[in-house]
Amino acid sequence: MSTPPSTPRSKGHSDGTTIVDANNRFGVDFRDESSRLGPPPCPIIDFHAHIGGDRAAMLYREVADLYGIQQVFSMTRLEELPRVREIMGDRVQFIAVPDWYAEDRKHALGAGYLDQIGLFHAEGARIMKFFQAPRIRDVEREFGDPGLLRLDGPFKVEAARLAEELGMAIMTHVADPDTWFKCKYADPELYGTKAEQYEPLERMLDRFGVPWIAAHMGGSPEDLDHLDRLLERHGNLHLDTSACKWMLRELGSKQTPDITGFFTKWRSRLLFGSDILSMDAHLEPSTEENVMAAKASGKEQAFDLYASRYWALRMMYEGTGSFESPIVDPDLHMVDPDTHSETDAPTVRCHGFDKTLLESLYRGTAETLKRTLGLDEVPPIRS
Repeated sequence: MSTPPSTPRSKGHSDGTTIVDANNRFGVDFRDESSRLGPPPCPIIDFHAHIGGDRAAMLYREVADLYGIQQVFSMTRLEELPRVREIMGDRVQFIAVPDWYAEDRKHALGAGYLDQIGLFHAEGARIMKFFQAPRIRDVEREFGDPGLLRLDGPFKVEAARLAEELGMAIMTHVADPDTWFKCKYADPELYGTKAEQYEPLERMLDRFGVPWIAAHMGGSPEDLDHLDRLLERHGNLHLDTSACKWMLRELGSKQTPDITGFFTKWRSRLLFGSDILSMDAHLEPSTEENVMAAKASGKEQAFDLYASRYWALRMMYEGTGSFESPIVDPDLHMVDPDTHSETDAPTVRCHGFDKTLLESLYRGTAETLKRTLGLDEVPPIRS
């Protein structure tokens, strides 16, 4: 593989101005950059994404082809599964999620999730998801039932029992960035401290011995020592590396020996993920009704939204030197508005993982977990 560029190249306008948007601050041609980056050392399995929409799924597939993504595990709405499977074929595996859009959300996120898990399992899903970010407490207050959706509460225990019976793994989003605890979750009476988010997780890890996947580097890429202790205590715990902006900000700010040491020690428990969300609303013009147009509003912006994540993550893991992220990171301005503008992004240190470490992160651990769950081997990547 050729060495990735240390900084992006701007394509710009003919008048010399730079094309800037939240996903492409420097006007990078991510099709060209995929060629410069070259293929990964092995086809990649993305263990954490949200693929939906007809046109958006097809656009995502184009991006996946360019960046060497062979298969994706997707949290797709149940009603969209047939169409996404038609578009993606055997390149997609599904993760069971509750129906967040149900008319009776209290039922859908609680007892109704048991039926949903069974329907996903019948469609071939062998992983189910618990969303346990601190903001789930806002949803509980909306329902007038604090504690209803806690990770070790009655509904989640029954869902975990069902997962155990069905031979499914459990993915969970626990905690959130330190930046959010400084600002969005500044009231510990409402949201708890960050440390408190892990107490129910550890109880559930001990109670249910199925494989668990703690999304977004276990919700704590800021503290590798904390994650090291969690992994030491719980042999059934895996981490995925999804949430691109968060990972670039935190993993990209650490010293390379610390990152390579951690990723080497836990190479059999770490899964590559992006957290890319694709939906057709990204391809539509910005309107008052289309709130998702804030992420992208047209085909090229949607392409950049998806491609920038794979480009930046692969750069951080494979590259040398450093680069300024092409993706706006609003957390910088949120925490320190006097220093950072609303369009700032972090400088990211590249860690230059060797081929063996990249192969375990990109593919090897995922293949092992797939075999544990009885999923078929990944098919050859399409040309």
